[in-house]
Amino acid sequence: MKTVKDYIRTIPDFPKPGIMFRDVTSLFGDARGFRIAIDQLLHPYAGQRIDKVAGLEARGFILGGAIAHQLSVGFVPIRKKGKLPGRTIEQAYKLEYGEATMEIHDDALQPGERVLLVDDLLATGGTAEAGIRLIERLGAQVIGCAFVIDLTELGGRKHLQSLGMQVHALCAFDGH
Repeated sequence: MKTVKDYIRTIPDFPKPGIMFRDVTSLFGDARGFRIAIDQLLHPYAGQRIDKVAGLEARGFILGGAIAHQLSVGFVPIRKKGKLPGRTIEQAYKLEYGEATMEIHDDALQPGERVLLVDDLLATGGTAEAGIRLIERLGAQVIGCAFVIDLTELGGRKHLQSLGMQVHALCAFDGH
């Protein structure tokens, strides 16, 4: 029986030499693989109240939208700065070289709402932390962070756990 990891292809030397790119589009493109991933991302949260699903740009939108549909709850996009219309709040975070900023609409969540944060990949945890901070600034609670892939060497799981987050990943890869 195939696992989620079996549906993910590795593309060497992308986007630069020495990087092993873990491509989830092959997982998304396979109906069975995609269904397995959505079901397994939801499994640890069965029976818990989830009011909204927040997805991190961009592949987190694909996963988060499918999970929100499965749960019959709303979906909240967390996007790169300048991509959302209307009033937003923003959160800067560190990249390997420099900084970036994520945004959320200032009315996307209500105080006390319970939110599942979703993305395809956990690396250093910087983007996820920015998403967590935005959700919390709106008064909502992150009940968990769900990822398809954990790049274990980069320490994102430990970083998010140090923030008190529950982290769930479907598979892990060593290296970048």
